[in-house]
Amino acid sequence: MPSRKYSVSGTSTKALPQGPGPLEALTNPFRHVSARALRDPATSAVPVPKLAIRQLRRAELPIDTIALAKFLIGKVIVRELSEGRLIGKIVETEAYPPKDPAAHHFRGETPRNRSMFSRRGLAYVYFTYGNHFMLNVTAEAPGIGGGVLIRALQPLEGIEHMQRRRGTQKLRDLTRGPGRLAEALDIDRSLDGVDLCAPGMLWLGQIKLVAAVPLASAAALGKLLGVSIRIGITHAADRHLRFFERHNPFVSGPNRLNQ
Repeated sequence: MPSRKYSVSGTSTKALPQGPGPLEALTNPFRHVSARALRDPATSAVPVPKLAIRQLRRAELPIDTIALAKFLIGKVIVRELSEGRLIGKIVETEAYPPKDPAAHHFRGETPRNRSMFSRRGLAYVYFTYGNHFMLNVTAEAPGIGGGVLIRALQPLEGIEHMQRRRGTQKLRDLTRGPGRLAEALDIDRSLDGVDLCAPGMLWLGQIKLVAAVPLASAAALGKLLGVSIRIGITHAADRHLRFFERHNPFVSGPNRLNQ
């Protein structure tokens, strides 16, 4: 299937001086925005560089839950709605690999978790705490349970729609946390089992800068990847299976875990 590309752009607000270089330009479209602007409830849009997005192919996804959780950092979630397209960059994930006692698949396949035992690259959506939906990406070969929880996004496009759905103008609070991002992107159980590697209402993409910016090395990108214990679980709570983009203000969780 040919790659699909879309333009992504934002509107302007007060900017700070140019960042340090191409690596930051590649990974942080909000580098010009002050911390005050991110906290300001009046901030409704921020500048992002001109981007193109191509859909990820299933063959690109690692057949391993932990590897996939790392791979997805920096990729994007695209939600297609009648009122427009909503896009957020993945900045935080948690891995729930096979035989993990903290995972929904630990006791085997059920009607609720059936998607987790399908092929990799599907959406597994569940309802928790009585009022939150959670988006996961299936991660293993068919018949093996494994999933990656998408914990936080950096909003890139469709911000006004996200604000309306979340009932707040605070940019930083739109998609910082799995329940918030599901609400902002209108994700519920109807999307459970959706193929994220196929055209449709919800899919995974890869950002490419249209401007001539040198590609960052794997070593440089690796320095941006943070690792910590997972959040809000009691089983296997000491395993370091949470991954995040360092220094990104849209990452959730306590500061002590985000170093």
